[in-house]
Amino acid sequence: MALQHNGTASKLAKHNGETSDHHPSTNGKEEAEHEHADRFTFTSEPTLEDIRRMQAEFTDERNWNQFHQPRNLLLALVGEVGEVSELFQWRGEVAEGLPDWTEPEREHLAQELSDVLIYLVELAEKCHVDLPRAVLRKMALNRLKYPASKVHGSAKKYTEYKD
Repeated sequence: MALQHNGTASKLAKHNGETSDHHPSTNGKEEAEHEHADRFTFTSEPTLEDIRRMQAEFTDERNWNQFHQPRNLLLALVGEVGEVSELFQWRGEVAEGLPDWTEPEREHLAQELSDVLIYLVELAEKCHVDLPRAVLRKMALNRLKYPASKVHGSAKKYTEYKD
């Protein structure tokens, strides 16, 4: 799987915003829909289940299940998140798409984010959490906590909103 970004390839995602044609519109709704069409998107494969299966095979082949228990996986996940944070440390605000980053810096980030995802998926497996299903439930809950009509353009926590 490849990440398409200004013609360069990396793993697990692609950027398709450069291929869409923009037609000027006076309709705000059409403009908003076009804005969403230009968003970064992931490739459809591998799925989370594919990633879970690949990691399970990798772990089994090395007899590492004895070490890959929930607590250990959580600590490894936290360590990998720390490695991602180091890549952003001291940079100040970073623009979406990382326009000021070199290709080796982007690849390093892709590798560290992959480590985070792999450990997260394996932790979910060991805890018997079906991540795709859990995400659907969580998004439904978030829609209730943060109705767009009430929170649009605000970064407040749901407990700070008045009915």
